[in-house]
Amino acid sequence: MKFKFGLLPRIIVAIILGVLIGLVAPEKIVRVFATFTSIFGNFLNFVVPLIILGFIAPGIAKLGKGSGKLLAIATGIAYASTIVAGVLAFFIGITVLPNFMEPGSLSSMTDPEKALASSFIKLEMIPVFGVMSALILAFLLGIGMASTGAKTMVSFFEEFQAIIEKTITYIIIPLLPFYIFGIFANMAYGGAVFEILSLFAIVFVMIIVLHWVMLLLQYSAAGALKGINPLSILKTMMPAYFTALGTQSSAATIPVTLRQARKSGANERVADFTVPLFATIHLSGSTITLVSCAIGVVLLTGGVPSFSSFFPFILMLGVTMIAAPGVPGGAVMAAIGLLQSMLGFDATMVALMIALYMAQDSFGTAANVTGDGALAHIVDRFTNGRKSLQ
Repeated sequence: MKFKFGLLPRIIVAIILGVLIGLVAPEKIVRVFATFTSIFGNFLNFVVPLIILGFIAPGIAKLGKGSGKLLAIATGIAYASTIVAGVLAFFIGITVLPNFMEPGSLSSMTDPEKALASSFIKLEMIPVFGVMSALILAFLLGIGMASTGAKTMVSFFEEFQAIIEKTITYIIIPLLPFYIFGIFANMAYGGAVFEILSLFAIVFVMIIVLHWVMLLLQYSAAGALKGINPLSILKTMMPAYFTALGTQSSAATIPVTLRQARKSGANERVADFTVPLFATIHLSGSTITLVSCAIGVVLLTGGVPSFSSFFPFILMLGVTMIAAPGVPGGAVMAAIGLLQSMLGFDATMVALMIALYMAQDSFGTAANVTGDGALAHIVDRFTNGRKSLQ
């Protein structure tokens, strides 16, 4: 049996090697790594609006093919769950994280002239359009395709989505470890890497705890609405949790999630409709991770996380998660545009977000799909286990 060296192990190795080499390598060597990270970072900025357009537009169009009331209820519950997860992560994050890190300890890292080795060349890749333009265009086209039933345009965007997904799968994801390696080598050279590593440990533990708090909230709500033991449902859904840990993909885990949702007592027709839908639109675990990591990065780079700035970000994140493709790291790829446009993240901060997110991507995915089981029960209760999806 061929051993597969997964993305997470490669990222861990990239971080370790980056730190070790950055501590001892001369500036010219670090500048070589900085050149790659600069070029790749610019390419990432170029692709982000295309990711948003390529995934949100057909995602919204496909939602229009559902079954009226049931679709509206399921979508509303999924969105509410995602927003609750984001708000929970924000308040816990701003309460816990400042106690374990020195605010502003990486503020110099956002100015390459102060601490970081600079790139040998500057290769500009100007995006076709900005992030907000991509979002607005995606909403307009998605809603338009859903309301008019424009089959030709839907087919075009599905093919465009496939191209972007292959770009993520075969270019961006394979090169991410090298990108993260270069970032950490540069930060080790700049003398701030140990603050980053301490952030990794603290945020990782906090995120896992928050995932389980959110799952308990979701299953408590489902149990209360249906009058059954929430822990019993959660126990039944555990195979989906552990399957997602291995696959790192909500889509790949759908068969297991669907089987366990049926076993847990959800109406079969409702489960058949909602589980595949939730695999696309319900990412409460990923939202917890993104919000928590963003707070940590903002604190370390000298910013002050405020609810007035993060709440609109969370609201938009709940919609933008529709753009998260079924590949490892898809959620953070879809969120990069919002991080830049709404929270003011620069290239270094985005790189930290990617590294932080990727380090626990499988746990976020596991929380997503396990929560889908609870939401299937909640939808079942609100639709009274309707036998028809018309």
